[in-house]
Amino acid sequence: MRKETIVENLNAVGERIVTCCNNCDRDPAEITLLAVSKTRPAEDLRSAYTAGQRHFGENYLQEALEKQDVLSDLDIRWHFIGPLQSNKSRAVAERFQWIHTVDRLKIAQRLSSQRPDTLAPLNICLQVNIDNEQSKSGIAPQELEGLAREVVQLPGLRLRGLMAIPAARPNRQAQRKPFIELARLLQSLREAFPEEQLDTLSMGMSADMEAAITCGATIVRIGTDIFGVRNYPE
Repeated sequence: MRKETIVENLNAVGERIVTCCNNCDRDPAEITLLAVSKTRPAEDLRSAYTAGQRHFGENYLQEALEKQDVLSDLDIRWHFIGPLQSNKSRAVAERFQWIHTVDRLKIAQRLSSQRPDTLAPLNICLQVNIDNEQSKSGIAPQELEGLAREVVQLPGLRLRGLMAIPAARPNRQAQRKPFIELARLLQSLREAFPEEQLDTLSMGMSADMEAAITCGATIVRIGTDIFGVRNYPE
């Protein structure tokens, strides 16, 4: 994609965030824009970086590692936002600042033990299967506190909050329902673990970003509206 188009798209998304925050009495500075860059070439990420974007989210580990090597001269904050297999956890522990998709204690334990002592603890979000969809990853809401209780004891990790990918819904009012529930779950965790820095709700994508922000999102994951429709390889 042309650099100019990426810059224009980033500016448009930024304006949407500001407008939405103004409408719901929130500070736009509370919102981190995570550019979802899966399937995008490294030069597209570089174009976004030169326009001021710093946080990038990748779903596919090998692809992400290749981009990290090419873009090693840039001060990028790398977020892993895809499903993670146990045998691939070391690379995430060593090369990323965030992972949004922890839903099993085994994965959390591996990430903790594999996080280098020279790095700050890995920021993690627990992924919640907010709509109980069989096709999606994530822990059931009723099991969330038990997993969190184990995770907060792991030295290589810092539990920051929750992430969810709700099912598509037809309008803004319907979109708000799962986001309200995720925000409620985070508040419950704050009450259970008052000593933890539980400040993150990773929710909202291109089609439902405004609904997420009105419900308390602090990270919105935007791909299509920045980089255009993806062309997946066969």
